[in-house]
Amino acid sequence: MHRTESRLFGSLEPPAFLVARGVEMNGVTSDRWLSVDEIAGYLGIKRDTVYKWIERRRMPAHKVGSLWKFRRDEVDAWVRTGEAGEFKKSRTPK
Repeated sequence: MHRTESRLFGSLEPPAFLVARGVEMNGVTSDRWLSVDEIAGYLGIKRDTVYKWIERRRMPAHKVGSLWKFRRDEVDAWVRTGEAGEFKKSRTPK
């Protein structure tokens, strides 16, 4: 290991400025936006099912350019309320 790396990352505790910003040790914020593939993996479904659920079941999703992005807490709440089991005709993108 490089000497600078040892000095920067030698401690098991993350630096205070990272903790204050909600950054985990791997450099990813705990409340980051998830992609279609990531949310599909999280829910244990196929990516095609994610797109169907956005359209037909009003899955909480946000369009960023041409990509759909998801907040894990919003999807968890949607599943808990039972909306994941309800069928809707269509939805208008956010």
